[in-house]
Amino acid sequence: MARISPLAVAGVALIGGLWLAERARPLRRQTHDTTTRQVRNIAMGAGTMLVVTAIEMPLLTRLAKNNRHGLVQAIRLPRPLQIVLGVAAMDYAYYWWHIATHKVPFLWRFHRVHHIDPDMDMTTALRFHAVDMLVSLPFRVAQVLLTGADPTILTAHRRFFDASVLFHHSNLRLPGQWDERLSLVFTTPGMHGVHHSKVPEDMSSNWTSGLSLWDRLHGTLRRKPQDIIDIGVADRASLADLSLGNSLTAPFRRTPQPLPPGNISLR
Repeated sequence: MARISPLAVAGVALIGGLWLAERARPLRRQTHDTTTRQVRNIAMGAGTMLVVTAIEMPLLTRLAKNNRHGLVQAIRLPRPLQIVLGVAAMDYAYYWWHIATHKVPFLWRFHRVHHIDPDMDMTTALRFHAVDMLVSLPFRVAQVLLTGADPTILTAHRRFFDASVLFHHSNLRLPGQWDERLSLVFTTPGMHGVHHSKVPEDMSSNWTSGLSLWDRLHGTLRRKPQDIIDIGVADRASLADLSLGNSLTAPFRRTPQPLPPGNISLR
């Protein structure tokens, strides 16, 4: 009889717990049919997972096994600190990649598909175009090579990243001041909800996907009451592109996909 991995159990518990919690304590009022949205997002997530499991992870794992250079490899540290440094370095690299997906027109064509979701919940974390995963492969390769990630660091970052993305895309209202307290270290639902706002200044903030340190370091952290946030993208085509078919074809149409306006202010 096959043994069930404790990590698999923890993953199912996290997903199930968040799914129940965001319904019991919603952070924002949902404006569109939840079932239709979630089915569509899960279908898109299936495509992205196929690319990640069949192409991205095998490639990155092979690179990590033979990685002898990069930041972590160059600094002598106790193994636990080396892993922490590696995960943090990979997280910081993703901060800059996330900015690029908004500011480079070709990248925004695909990342826009994630942002046009008119509401946010856990399934928004799955709503990525499969080609977006392919386009990001050169960055992922550079991320592993420059940080010096080995297989353990790569796996640790992947688990941290996946858990964080599910958590901060959720529609969970944390009790009391816990959203603000947790955001001192991690990206929270309240923090990332601001980034998904249609307001240009909001969308050009809260870029981090793991540690909130990077937004604090560069002055891109922004707070805003959740009840006044309008989730989505402020372009005329966004609602028309919501359907599964239109979401998949939107990046390839001749009609230009407008970049989110506003400038990034980095200190």
